[in-house]
Amino acid sequence: MMKLKPISLRRSATLTEKWVQEQIADDPSILGLGDLVLKDKERIQSGAGRLDLLLQDPETLKRFEVELQLGATDETHIIRTIEYWDIERRRYPQYEHSAVIVAEEITSRFLNVIQLFNGNIPLIALKMTAYKIGDDYALTFVKVLDELAFGLVDDDEVTEPTNRDFWEKRGSKKTLQLTDSLLEVVKEIEPNASLNYNRHYIGLKVEGSVMNFVTFLPRRAHVIMAFKLPQTQEVEEEIAEAAVDSMPYDGTWKQYRLRIGDKLEESEQSLIRNLAKRAHSTYGKPA
Repeated sequence: MMKLKPISLRRSATLTEKWVQEQIADDPSILGLGDLVLKDKERIQSGAGRLDLLLQDPETLKRFEVELQLGATDETHIIRTIEYWDIERRRYPQYEHSAVIVAEEITSRFLNVIQLFNGNIPLIALKMTAYKIGDDYALTFVKVLDELAFGLVDDDEVTEPTNRDFWEKRGSKKTLQLTDSLLEVVKEIEPNASLNYNRHYIGLKVEGSVMNFVTFLPRRAHVIMAFKLPQTQEVEEEIAEAAVDSMPYDGTWKQYRLRIGDKLEESEQSLIRNLAKRAHSTYGKPA
């Protein structure tokens, strides 16, 4: 058995920050933040330097502003990361954004400072470790600090409302009609549910109150339907047996996601009905 030998990137004469950047750019999934794609690297920020990596979820379109640090985190690192995140979210407000700090050492002092911001800034901290394996090198990333979920599923959320016209342009008339069909299935469980149009998703209202046990994200050719549920083996097996177009479990928002195309098949209706029923019964309960 080959023994993994951790090494210090900061002290390495050959493995540079540029090398780390290239490894992530070649395969952003190694960060463990989902099946992300590279949008840009060394992205120029007006009057503020360059953003190491800009990544994006191709389905939700959520963007991740990633800053790399060899060695331990420091004050300039956090300021730079937040500054780049703020520039990008102001430049492209149509997307959801998260700041990501990657460093070899996430210090306790750093975590204490970050906790002061994390209620308002969606910030993720990843501890990076490099290993020497024979003549090759490998990187691992462990999430030390996760963003606090906000602006999506809380009953007391403050979101930017939109309307159906907005979503017909962002998605299509066809996928809005499909969303209507999905709502009819949901109404079998919660008869008073109605669509609640927000900028980043379509949620639910029940008798005037937000109740997002399911949400919808219409695209041009399909709808992503999400069910707020804890991840369990039972649900995993139910989805697998239905043979539907499912997406990876969203650990950040604690939800299962299905990609639903033109026609709502009976197997999809049955699964949607069951998942919506589960989500409705557990909504608002501690995970």
